[in-house]
Amino acid sequence: MSSAQESVASDELSSVESCLEHIPQPQRSKVKKILYGQEFEPLALPKTAVAIATAEDFELAGYKFDVPTEQLRAPRIVRVGAVQNKIVVPTILPVEEQRNALWGRIGKIIQTAALCRVNILCLQEAWTMPFAFCTREKRPWCEFAESAENGPTTRFLQTLSKQYNMVIISPILERDNSDVIWNTAVVIDNNGKVLGKHRKNHIPRVGDFNESTYYFEGNTGHPVFETEFGRVAINICYGRHHPLNWLMFGINGAEIVFNPSATVTGLSEPLWGIEARNAAIANTYFTCAINRVGTEIFPNEFSSGDGNPAHQDFGHFYGSSYVAAPDGSRTPGLSRVRDGLLVSELDLNLCRQVKDRWGFQMTQRLDLYAASLAKVVQSDFQPQRIN
Repeated sequence: MSSAQESVASDELSSVESCLEHIPQPQRSKVKKILYGQEFEPLALPKTAVAIATAEDFELAGYKFDVPTEQLRAPRIVRVGAVQNKIVVPTILPVEEQRNALWGRIGKIIQTAALCRVNILCLQEAWTMPFAFCTREKRPWCEFAESAENGPTTRFLQTLSKQYNMVIISPILERDNSDVIWNTAVVIDNNGKVLGKHRKNHIPRVGDFNESTYYFEGNTGHPVFETEFGRVAINICYGRHHPLNWLMFGINGAEIVFNPSATVTGLSEPLWGIEARNAAIANTYFTCAINRVGTEIFPNEFSSGDGNPAHQDFGHFYGSSYVAAPDGSRTPGLSRVRDGLLVSELDLNLCRQVKDRWGFQMTQRLDLYAASLAKVVQSDFQPQRIN
């Protein structure tokens, strides 16, 4: 980390959760139960995993969701891993050196996840590179783009997924056979096979998020991937602001929806703890909100088109990754300033239990909204207003 990055990190709050620790007991436990929906039982993680996390300087946290035991169905236990991390070396270094450094870092974290018996692991948005889309520069950043099916990053992770019997979701910058670039999440099954991919549905045009300079909206719809451990989907970053995007993954049968992101304080942090949690409630599935961490300094200044001075950093990526359940409970978040691995033990039976209790799927009236939306997309649509 550069001295400029260290200075920014030292000025940042380490985590929201740390602010709760000054509250005396028993009030602190009551506050946490209100904030998180339940008192979480920490997972007993292996000493070997803790030792790696300590040696490699990343946070390791684990929580177990409390789910009622059913009489007729056996529990469907799955452990998910959410990874947040900084870039490893300065952005001025060669592309291959930057990418290889991230491979090394993530390889250690995936090894730790395997020791913690993680079944499905998701990395952050565009994890193999700095989030350089703020710069609007094509070189060298487009050189990070690679094939989703057989690029070097996919091959690297295929080896690990097979070695550790782990489904790995790898959000990358994809270059297709026509040299078109996409923001894509690759799903690698636990046998090392590429199960499929999903391209980002919604592209931001706000502040320094100049992503449409590099890629447009995806064309893969709302796929749900059937894995040995459950049905998973990926709602990439900005798609979390669109409730219909979350909805369609649920309609297609997702049980866990991952939201790999890259977002900064001052823009979205007040929304962060709400959106994925609300999506879990509204759509009756688990959600995993993952955000990169740190401040990335770029070689050249760029402006935001808002009248403020040019600058060389996007802002602080505030991490704070967490997992939310369909009953509204959620884990504490990871650090705002440190790399981290969040391990969460879920029982997918909770999805149907909550459906039975709240009846959202029974009462959602898709026919009503389908008819209304069909009218909205017509060019001559007139809003229905009564004076």
